[in-house]
Amino acid sequence: MRERKKRTQNRRTHNQRTPNRRNQNKSKMPPMQRFRGFLFGAGIFLLVVFYWLVSFYATNWLYNYMDKRPYEVIGQLINSIGGLFLWGLTMTILGKFIQGRQMEIFQTMIDAIRSMSRGNFNVSVDNNPHNGPFGELVDSINHMAVELGQLEKMRQEFISNVSHEIQSPLTSISGFSRALQNEQISIEERKHYLNIIEAESKRLSKLSDNLLKLTSLESQHHPFEPKNYRLDKQLRNHILACEPQWLDKELEMDINLNEVTLNADEDLLSQVWTNLIHNAIKFTPIAGHIGVSVTSNEKNVIVQISNNGVGISEEDQVHIFERFYKADKSRNRTSGGNGLGLSIVKKIIDLHHGDITVDSKVGEKTIFTVLFPIEK
Repeated sequence: MRERKKRTQNRRTHNQRTPNRRNQNKSKMPPMQRFRGFLFGAGIFLLVVFYWLVSFYATNWLYNYMDKRPYEVIGQLINSIGGLFLWGLTMTILGKFIQGRQMEIFQTMIDAIRSMSRGNFNVSVDNNPHNGPFGELVDSINHMAVELGQLEKMRQEFISNVSHEIQSPLTSISGFSRALQNEQISIEERKHYLNIIEAESKRLSKLSDNLLKLTSLESQHHPFEPKNYRLDKQLRNHILACEPQWLDKELEMDINLNEVTLNADEDLLSQVWTNLIHNAIKFTPIAGHIGVSVTSNEKNVIVQISNNGVGISEEDQVHIFERFYKADKSRNRTSGGNGLGLSIVKKIIDLHHGDITVDSKVGEKTIFTVLFPIEK
């Protein structure tokens, strides 16, 4: 009995929801489309009435001409069949015309898809009100062409950036290798050239390593093993590991690490803190200030890494998480950066369903804020 009552209630709720959904769908239709639908329905009704009248007067004339008239029921049946025949003949002719129009639309869409399959994404299918139910499909094809075009542009930019990043150190290595073949250079110059070759080789190795990391993270097959661990201890260990660097620049470290336990992949987040802390040390002037804090509230775990220094302009803040983007174009050779570090950071934080933002003023400060949602 309880199951029957539940089924009855479910049917009632379903019947109540169905009209609401229909009404919502009707309300979403544009007024012009509803007006066209009304005219189409009225036209079909008037056409049926017209053909019935044609059939009625034609058979009536035939009966008068033959001077014979069948029973009234049979006469009405003949009139109805005649009207339906004329209406069906008209719909057949009209259907062939509509089918031809639909085939034109299909052919246009097929040509656009074939063009995209050959790598040409600069295509667009004209969408007009006469496309009817195919309008949404045409919009989807145009949207797909735009998205694929943007992906192709990003791919070409990626290849161009990789080529540039590889070509620059290779040119240096090749040039200084030829210089070393000169037997007249001094020992000091020889050591200087060898140091440059070693630095450029490390730069290539770092570029290759970062590209492999980024490719692995974007492939969705990268190992992801979250566990509960102390985030404050992890950050403290990273700060201590960088002690020689910030002591060498006489930096003031302001550390505020509350006891926070986070469920995350410890190895992946280790790369995040290494990159952010190294960047803070790198771009902070001598005797500058660096702050690292960890706090939490009911919703998020909050990590902030700040420093004073050159800062980042508002224009560059929009792009700093893009691959190969460098806010300071003059640091291409001096710092050894390749513009992939923050892209890796952003990807790792996205894997943890977190968020990273930057707040910076040129010549004053830079603050990176990382948020991780707390699972309930």
